[in-house]
Amino acid sequence: MAQRDSGIVVVGAGQAALTLCESLRRAGDRRSITLIGAEPHPPYQRPPLSKAYLSGEMPRERLWLKPPEWYAEQDIDLVLGVEVTAIDRQRAQVSLSDGGVRAYGHLVLATGSRPRPLPAAAGGALGGVHVIRGIAEIDRLAPDLASARSVLVVGGGYIGLEAAAVARSLGKRVTLVEAAPRILARVTCAETASMIRALHIARGVDLREAVSVTHLVPDAGGAVTGALLDDGSALDADLVIVGIGGVANDGLARSAGLRCGDRTGGVYVDALCRTEDHAILAIGDVALFEFDGRGPVRLESVQNACDQARAAALTLLARSEAYDAVPWFWSDQYDMKLQIAGLNQGFDKTVLRPGRRPGTGSVWYFREGRFIAVDALSDPRAYMAGKRWLETGVSPRPDHLSDPRIDLKEVALEAAEVDA
Repeated sequence: MAQRDSGIVVVGAGQAALTLCESLRRAGDRRSITLIGAEPHPPYQRPPLSKAYLSGEMPRERLWLKPPEWYAEQDIDLVLGVEVTAIDRQRAQVSLSDGGVRAYGHLVLATGSRPRPLPAAAGGALGGVHVIRGIAEIDRLAPDLASARSVLVVGGGYIGLEAAAVARSLGKRVTLVEAAPRILARVTCAETASMIRALHIARGVDLREAVSVTHLVPDAGGAVTGALLDDGSALDADLVIVGIGGVANDGLARSAGLRCGDRTGGVYVDALCRTEDHAILAIGDVALFEFDGRGPVRLESVQNACDQARAAALTLLARSEAYDAVPWFWSDQYDMKLQIAGLNQGFDKTVLRPGRRPGTGSVWYFREGRFIAVDALSDPRAYMAGKRWLETGVSPRPDHLSDPRIDLKEVALEAAEVDA
């Protein structure tokens, strides 16, 4: 086997990759760093793509996580518009789509995920059908959205709901269809889904649950004009946005013989972000790891990308600390901000706490009597309290949470006394 080069090669140029590189340089690591991205753009923020950037409120340059000159200043070799095509673990090198080869001492996979497409047989390849992924996809979507009259959103997850909110805010006629019995079925409880459903209906979205697209209907030129649903109904639509989940970009790892998930996809890593080959790490959306004894999870969030990147940097610096950050997420829809702390996987009880204004409030999740997560809908006090309690191990009483007359500070004091 060839002697390993001391440098670090990072595959993928998103938030996780940038945070890793920045963490290493801040710590004084002067090893060579090569950051390879398939897109022609430097690392950029993705959450605004389906919101402020799509609506035209944010210019492209404000998406950049760092100014372009920062990479040269930090002695980071930024390679853009090039894909890594293979990993050779024996030679400790990667092959590039431009014919180049890069050797590594450590390799970090930050390849992220991609949207699951609507099958071509159902009309997924028609003109006017879009997914929300990166700048290129949004740049194609934005002008079509501006001229569209009727928008069909396929999928009632966060991406689909955010897209529906943007389209409706632009005055478009919007129909959202979700194949599951309710929106957000995979990620949140019925109480949270009910409040978000009511928000969209109040804003004029035609929201249909437990119904699927049989196929999209094209015109003579191959552009979408409508959809047939499996309940027999037909819709007019000159624009379709597909948000039916994501797929981990784990193909490189699989081809290299690294252990990957079957059901969820993703690359298995330990608490130090290492794959079974300790010269290779994985972080962000593509990483699959054990969480709180509830089995392997793959988290698609900015928080996970950044915190896991910092943990991986410590591993590369031989200052290893197990990754155990409290997950948090957010979603902006109209003037509502949903903030989530914790992971509700495996919950067996929920408690609804009304907010101070109509349409606001929080939902608290418990598992075997222990508080594990909170959804806060335009209720930042509930979010901050829940996040703090998760970080400190405080488990509040459900009956106190459900009573809005009891202040959250009193809830916390009571919980702390019980835990003591």
